[in-house]
Amino acid sequence: MSVLTSLDPIQSLHESAHTLTGAPADFDPLLAQIGDARYVLIGEASHGTHEFYRIRATITKRLILEKGFAAVAVEADWPDAHRVHRYVTGTGDDSDAADALQGFLRFPQWMWRNADVLDFVGWLRAHNDGLPASAPQVGFHGLDLYSLHTSIDAVLRYLRVVDPEAAQRAAERYACFDSFGTDLQAYGHATTLGLSPSCEREVVAQLLELRRSAAEYAQRDHRVTPDDLFFAEQNARLVANAEEYYRAMFRSYASSWNLRDRHMAETLGALAAHLESRMPAPKVVVWAHNSHIGDARATERHRAGELNLGQLIREWAGADTRLVGFSTYEGTVTAASNWDEPAERKRVRPALPGSYEALCRWLSTFEIDERLIEQIVPPGGLQAFIHAVRDNVVLPTDAFRLADELFGARLKPNQEIRKIIVDAGETFFTTALEYIAQADFRAFCQSLSTATGKKGKSLFMPLRAALTSDTHGPEMDKIWRLLGEERVRQRFKAAAALCK
Repeated sequence: MSVLTSLDPIQSLHESAHTLTGAPADFDPLLAQIGDARYVLIGEASHGTHEFYRIRATITKRLILEKGFAAVAVEADWPDAHRVHRYVTGTGDDSDAADALQGFLRFPQWMWRNADVLDFVGWLRAHNDGLPASAPQVGFHGLDLYSLHTSIDAVLRYLRVVDPEAAQRAAERYACFDSFGTDLQAYGHATTLGLSPSCEREVVAQLLELRRSAAEYAQRDHRVTPDDLFFAEQNARLVANAEEYYRAMFRSYASSWNLRDRHMAETLGALAAHLESRMPAPKVVVWAHNSHIGDARATERHRAGELNLGQLIREWAGADTRLVGFSTYEGTVTAASNWDEPAERKRVRPALPGSYEALCRWLSTFEIDERLIEQIVPPGGLQAFIHAVRDNVVLPTDAFRLADELFGARLKPNQEIRKIIVDAGETFFTTALEYIAQADFRAFCQSLSTATGKKGKSLFMPLRAALTSDTHGPEMDKIWRLLGEERVRQRFKAAAALCK
C-alpha cells in the first residue's frame, strides 16, 4: 500500500478506482459488478453534458449486446419516448432517428434531442434490424409524468379505434382540464386554494374503466396490438398521477418529488411485467439524473422526507439492482438561465475541496506526490509522519504541503504567520529554547507558561506558527514528537531571528 493511499478517505477510493483510458475494456470491471442484475440505473450529474451521455450509451450498448438487456427506460415522458420506441422497433412512421426524436418538444429539448441520443437511437434501430425475426426487440420507453395533455390525446386516439363510445366518455372526463388550457400549474394552484374543483375523480374513473375493459379490447379489434393497449393504459395512469402531481406541487416539494419518483418506479415495474409476457426475467437499463437513480436513504434528502427511484427499485428488486452515478470535477454543461429560455453553454464550478470529485481528480497524482514527500521527510520517518497528519489530509497535495512545512529547509511564514511570531517576541522563543529538552510537549508548555506568563492562545499560537508555518493542523504533541529536539531547536531559533 502506498503512503498516500493509507490516508483516509483516500485509501478506500484508491483501492476501488479504475482509470478510464479509452480502451474497449474500460468498463469490464463495471460489467463484472453488474453481473446478472436485472435493473441497472445509470445517472448523470447534469442533463446537458456530452461525456455523460456518450459513456452512458457505451455502457448501455454493452449491456444489450453482452447481457441481453431488453429495454431502455429514460427520464422522459411516456408518449414522446414511445415515438422513439416505435422507430427503433420498426413499427413507426418516422424515416430516421432525427424524425423519431421530434416528439421531444417540452423544455429542455436538448435533454433528448442531442447528437449522443441521436447516435444511440440510430444504433438501436440497426441492432434490432439485425436480430432474428423471432427475437424480442430492444425497446425505448419513458418514465416521467409531465405529458398530461399529450397522454390524454393518446388515450383518446386509442379508444376511438377500439371503442368510440368509451372515447366519448373519456373526452368528457378529460374536459375537466379545459378551462386551464396548457397551464397545469395554474390548475394545481387553483385546486389547492379551493378556487376550482379537482379532476381527480374523473381521471381515476377513466383509468379504472380502461383497466376493466382491457381484456375485452384485447379481443375486440385486431387493428391494435397488445403493445397499443399497454401504451394506452400507461398514458391513462400517467394522466391520473400527473393530475395529483400538479396539486402536490403546492403542498410541499417532498410531496411532489415523491409522487413523481413513485410514478417512475411504478412505470418501470409495469414495463417489466409487460415484457415478461415475451421473455423470462427481462432486464432494463434506466437513464435518469443522479438525484433519481441514487439511493435517497444515503443522502440528506432522506431526512427531509424524500425518496427516489433508486431507493424504490432497491427496495423492490433488492440484489437485482445496480446504481451507477456519474460526476465531474469541472467542465461545461448545456443549460438555460431560467425555465423555458434558450440553451447556453455554461461552465461548471470546480468541485468543493474534500469532495469525492476532488479526490478522484487527484488520484492520478498519487505517485508523483509520494516521491516528493519521500524526498522531504527524513529516512525512516514516513510512518510517523502519516500517524501525525492523517486526520488533516484530504488530498495528496495536503500531505505534500504538510511535509514541506514540517521538514522543509527553512521557516516559510506568510504575512499572517510572521505577525503571530513577531507579536510573540524574540524573548518568547529564546526562553522556549531553554525548555525543549523536555520530551513531553505538555511539560514543555507548562514550563514555558510559567516562565513567560503566557497562556492559552497567546502561548500555543506562536508555537504552532514557528513549528508548522500555519495556524491550524495536526495536534501539537504529535508535531513535537515528529520533529524531534534538534529540528524544534532550529525552528525556534529561526523564529527568534525573525523578530529582530
